[in-house]
Amino acid sequence: DITRITKNETIMWARSAWAGSQRYPLHWGGDAANTDIGMLTTLRSGLSLGLCGFSFWSHDIGGFVQSCPEELYSRWLPFGFLTSHTRIHGAPPTEPWYYSKDFMDGFRRSAELKYRLMPYIIEQSRKCTQTGLPMLRALLIEYHDDPAVWQIEDQYLFGSDILVAPLFESDRERSVYLPGDRWVDYQTGKTYSTGWHRIAAGEIPAIILVRKGAEIPQAPVAQSTDKIEWEKVKNIKY
Repeated sequence: DITRITKNETIMWARSAWAGSQRYPLHWGGDAANTDIGMLTTLRSGLSLGLCGFSFWSHDIGGFVQSCPEELYSRWLPFGFLTSHTRIHGAPPTEPWYYSKDFMDGFRRSAELKYRLMPYIIEQSRKCTQTGLPMLRALLIEYHDDPAVWQIEDQYLFGSDILVAPLFESDRERSVYLPGDRWVDYQTGKTYSTGWHRIAAGEIPAIILVRKGAEIPQAPVAQSTDKIEWEKVKNIKY
């Protein structure tokens, strides 16, 4: 009935699904625990849903069941912002101003990153609707000939050209597997070759890499999507 009577753009926020539900965006991961394991299993569920043909997926940043500890919340933020749809929802408080100034500054950096990447997100989202590929993508989808990626469930591709490795422990660095190509650290500009690397996070607490040679369209930071200055979008080659 909603589909029949509604004329504008809409989404249906759902966590259950059945055969054919892939045509209805969007689904989310359900009520996650506010723990490191809760964060990891949330990513696993998103990767699994993508392998089932769902292009768009979201989750509750910081978990749902209880109020989220600030340190965990800080690490969860870039993972949540680097998905197609960003949602903060759960046991209060979830608003950033209820936490420390450092947290608010980190929240702002992750939010501004998403606004800068909005042209890339829209471009990749269009491709997802045309191909059926997921926006949050298991590495094996793009690099299925690499045996190592079939065992990796704690990293993901955000579209075809950005690789994200969230921090699932209270540490500023982690081991990351880079398949196929050379990769450029989005925050530091350092280039890495294929294989395993120990990489430190930048100011944003996550490992964010761009496939070497990719052009990523980016916009100036804006207060909302309707304030984005599309005429100022630049294609930045890495």
